[in-house]
Amino acid sequence: MTIYRFGPHLIKESQVFFKSKLTIGIINLKPIAPGRKNTPRLKDLTEEEIIDFMLSAQKIGNVLEKHYHGTSLTMTIQDGPQAGQTVPHVHMHLIPRKKGDWANNDDIYEELDKKGVDNEEREPRTEQDMAQEADQLRPYFLSS
Repeated sequence: MTIYRFGPHLIKESQVFFKSKLTIGIINLKPIAPGRKNTPRLKDLTEEEIIDFMLSAQKIGNVLEKHYHGTSLTMTIQDGPQAGQTVPHVHMHLIPRKKGDWANNDDIYEELDKKGVDNEEREPRTEQDMAQEADQLRPYFLSS
């Protein structure tokens, strides 16, 4: 089984639902709403890696909107510890959005500020739950 390093964490292949030349899409351990090398900061990526990263975000975002019946996305990158980055590895959180999911559209930012993306209070999901979600998303990318 392939294992990926995500900062200090090890990610099993079963949690990966998307792969490009330089980017992987993984299931979040503690979602706020339903990379292949260890690079701490966005500035450390090469031009080719940044292009691949953003094109991957676009592909994954399109799928997440469709799968979770969203109409928009909140995309977050915490670039460094003072920006709230808890895993020292470049990554983006893609959060599918739809009308009324937060009372005020921008309340999601307060939620992120208050609880953080990797908040200790949110219960982590089981490996089985994350593998099941990855299994649901993986078929969208088979032709990619």
